[in-house]
Amino acid sequence: MESFSDYSMDSPLAQRSASDEEAYATVSSAPPKRRAGRTKFRETRHPVYKGVRRRNADKWVCEVREPNKKSRIWLGTFPTAEMAARAHDVAAMALRGRSACLNFADSAWLCRVPTSSSPKDIQRAAMEAAEAFRPQTERDAAESREDAAMAMIAGPSLAAADDPFYMDDGLNFGMQGYLDMAAGLLMEPPPIYADEEVSNGDVSLWSYSI
Repeated sequence: MESFSDYSMDSPLAQRSASDEEAYATVSSAPPKRRAGRTKFRETRHPVYKGVRRRNADKWVCEVREPNKKSRIWLGTFPTAEMAARAHDVAAMALRGRSACLNFADSAWLCRVPTSSSPKDIQRAAMEAAEAFRPQTERDAAESREDAAMAMIAGPSLAAADDPFYMDDGLNFGMQGYLDMAAGLLMEPPPIYADEEVSNGDVSLWSYSI
């Protein structure tokens, strides 16, 4: 995705972005939010961003109401409020066009707006916009979680293959190792021979002959 450094003030794209910024209303220009009428419940709405609510474990969710309908489009759960706010902006522009009120003015030219008003297309574009603005710390944490999950799936076999001191005791291959041990315990011991002839007497462990 292009960044602000890719734009110059004299470029057509910069002029278009400035006109888009003037065309869309933002939360900074809109009237402040009214407090929720529910006094017995904790306020979960974000104090600034539209369409963003807090959930447990410091997660943020976003949903938008479809115009002239009672139904809402669920956009997802996000680790930061800013990511949820970007998702809201994409959905608002897709559903309301120029009448949308954005959380960020630059969403008008930094975020891709789907041409279709289908809920699935809006959800996909909203997730893409949110991921584009994921903080680097969140990216590193997500990659660490993925690496840990892959290591658990791979199991100890890969690590054992790279270990030159690894010894295969047969127990790392399911129940077959236990079956082999049990079969070995049930086998009869070999007969005792003395001077290559069968001896039924006791065999002395000590010899006193000179």
